[in-house]
Parts: sequence; structure tokens; C-alpha cells
Amino acid sequence: MGASEEGPICRLSHPTHPHTLSRRAGRILPSGCFACEKEESSPLSTFYYSCTTCHVDFHDICHVFPRKLTHPYHLQHPLTLATQNTHDSGTTEYDYIFTKCNWCGDELRDGSQFYRCFICNFCLDLSCSQNVPTLTITKPKSHQHSLSLFPWPLLIPCEVCGLVSLLEPSYVCFQCNYVVHEGCIDLPRVIKITRHPHRLSHTPFLLSPSCRVCYKTVDIKYSQYSCDYEGCSYVSHSKCATHRRVWDGRELEWEPEEPNETEDIASFKKVGNNMIEYFCHDHYLKLEKYDSVRDAKKQCQACILRIDCNDFYNCMQCDFFLHEICSGLPRKLAHALDKHPLVLDPSPILNYSSTSCLTCARESTDFRYKCSKPDCDKDITIQIDVRCILVPDCFTHKHHEHPIFISISYSRKGSISCNGCKDSVRDEYYLQCTICSFAMCYRCATISYELYYKYDAHPLSPFVTEKMKRKHIGVKYVRKK
Repeated sequence: MGASEEGPICRLSHPTHPHTLSRRAGRILPSGCFACEKEESSPLSTFYYSCTTCHVDFHDICHVFPRKLTHPYHLQHPLTLATQNTHDSGTTEYDYIFTKCNWCGDELRDGSQFYRCFICNFCLDLSCSQNVPTLTITKPKSHQHSLSLFPWPLLIPCEVCGLVSLLEPSYVCFQCNYVVHEGCIDLPRVIKITRHPHRLSHTPFLLSPSCRVCYKTVDIKYSQYSCDYEGCSYVSHSKCATHRRVWDGRELEWEPEEPNETEDIASFKKVGNNMIEYFCHDHYLKLEKYDSVRDAKKQCQACILRIDCNDFYNCMQCDFFLHEICSGLPRKLAHALDKHPLVLDPSPILNYSSTSCLTCARESTDFRYKCSKPDCDKDITIQIDVRCILVPDCFTHKHHEHPIFISISYSRKGSISCNGCKDSVRDEYYLQCTICSFAMCYRCATISYELYYKYDAHPLSPFVTEKMKRKHIGVKYVRKK
């Protein structure tokens, strides 16, 4: 690559007049690397970076953390790379003891590297030093005037999302006393999420009820997303509606609205009185009444639970059974558990090492819903079993007095425990209470209210006593009276 082609920014240059690093062929740096002070790079490297204005060279990786840099958070003086080295006496190699990053407030551990100003006793940890925001946004999407970076963490709410964040830089308009987070400046005006059938529009300052994603009150002072359809009162916080697990990232402001759904997504067709043709079965199914006689062979093909209550469909030619509610599940479904529509997959399991449900981690051979976008997430396979799909977005569980809903909060490993089984919930897939700190995993949320044991003629029901709660013992089953 020639020197004239675009490259990374030299971090020694001032943010108002940035210099571009040029890529040079070779492993030997003429003046040595400005970051690590070594001339020769690793054997695998075939190039290095050079700044002709600052007259410095960098190895292909070292330009990220130079010995000195000029940062938008502290434009007064350059920052120097330093190492935290606290001695037993309580002093350091500097005149001032740096304990926390001045931006995010995280502690600087002994031996960690950070950037410091020798004049102002200002410091940034390496993570914050990588965030290089623009100093001025001349034509912001959300405001009529230019916005300027406020180079200090603000402890006042953002005008758009209503939240206080120390990790995100803020921009201000001094003419309007307007403050907005960097990530809220270009929020989309029109979006579509799988939790609601209509499009949502970004609307400022409207009186509204609780958010339909996190179920907390929407403050009238801040903007929100709401549905424009007549008679529809769906609203959501700005941050909730654009959360990475809720919104697919598509802005629909200039895209024509799709016509009403015409795709055939029904799983069956009626072919007679109480007879249907199911999309993945060769024979007709007949609606039957449960006769209260337990039969271990009668098992729903969709959810793999026994046919032990309610109506069900029965194949007259083979052992194929479906609960009536499972037979009505559509072949394509917009669901809160994924930001893209899900498609029903009834195909036989060929690889038993990847049969677990994403939400409850149960391994099963039943029908499953998969993301309609094959490249939705490269790290995980979006696969959800029928039992978890049937859990509503928000409902009142039999064992809790308040409504619970599908959470979008990330649970750090071990930080949130299920109030049913007492195990840690899965990182991103659990249910939480709209009022208190109650949480429930999908395994417990999909436990049947009664089940049968082969050595007992009576049904069993789950229960939890106060003593069991204190000793962190999970749900037990006892004979129903």
C-alpha cells in the first residue's frame, strides 16, 4: 500500500488536524518503533506504519498504544503511557497516586498500564483511551444545531434516552442547553421490532405508559418509540427499542411499508370435520378428546410432552400426535427471543451434539424454531424449542405475585440466580419481575403445573416452602390432594 492511501490516524496528532499513517513495506523501522522502541518487528510482519508529519514509525500493532498521544478527553496536554506501580510504602514512581480512571471511574490495578498527564494529574485507562470521539458534529440527525463534545463524564441525563452514562461521551448544544449521548445522536426515526406487528416511530416528549420491553415507566421528559397506528398504545424507551437483542439494525424511514402479510405461514389446512393436513406429515390428523387414560406411547411430536390433557390431533395411520395448541404454531413467527423472524424446523435431528435449546439448554428431539437469517449470530446457533416459544412476553406465573417478562439485561455469570432452581440464569435468556428482583430461568418457567410418575396413579404438582427458599433448595414435586 502506498503512502497516499488511507490508513489509521496517528494518535500523536491533534484531533482537530489528524494525520494519517502510511503503510510501508519491510520489517526494519528506520527510527525504531515509537511505542515499543524496537527496530525489528515480529517475523510474521511484512509492513509497518509511518507518520511523515510527526516523523515517527510504528509496528503494525503498536500504533494503537503509542508512548504519547493527544486525546479528545484532554486536549490541553499530551498524555504519556505509564504503568501502575504502587510500593508497600503507599507511594508510586509519580508524585501523584492514580487510583481510578478519570473517565469511567474503574480502578487502576497494580501493574496495569494507563495514560496520564504530568501537569493535571489526569489519567485514562487503556480501554477509555481507545474511544476517540469526534470533536464537533456539524449536522446531527437529532438536533438543528451543531453539537460539541463535552470532554468530561456528565452526571446529567441524556435528552434522548433519559439515562446517565459515564462510559459514553456526551455532546452539547450551548444554544439550547441540549445534552445527548454519542450513541443517541443518530437514532433511527422508524424501526420494526419482532415484539410488535407495526412499525415504531421515534417521538419526543409524549405522555405514555410503561415501556413494553423493560416494563418500567417512560418519562415524559425524554423521547421514546411509539406506534402510529390508531388505537395502538405500544411504546418503548429509546434504548430498549434499539437494544441489540431487540432491533435488527435496519432503519425504515425511507423504505415503503410492506403490505399486509400474504405469506402462507399456517402449519395446517382443514380438510374436513375435525380433520387437518399438517405441513410436515403425510397423513391426515383427526382432533380427539383426551379420555383421561394415560398412554406412554402418546407423545406430542412438537414439544415431546405426553398427551395427558386437553384435545389433541391423532394420525389414524401411524403414531403421530400433536397437542392442539402445538398444531397451531405458525411456520414463521416474530418472537421477542430474537430480533429476526423465526422459522419452524420439524426435520429429524441428525447431529445430536447441537440439539440444545438456546434459552433453557435442554437437549431435545422435538420441533424447534430457528432464526430466519442464517448469519444472525456467528457465535451461537439460534435454536429454541417449542416449550420456550410458548412462554409469553409478559405474564403472571403461578409461583410469583407480580408479572414477569423476557429480560434484555445481560447477567454476568453467577450474578443472577433463578428463584426456582437457585442456579445461575443463562447470560442473556431469563425472565425477570416487573416490580421486584425476582428472576426465573426458562427451565423453571416451562415446568408443568402437574405431571405423572409411573409408580403413582395420582398427578404430582410443584411446590416450594419458605424453609426450602432459605436453604436454597429448588422446586420439588408432591402428590396433589
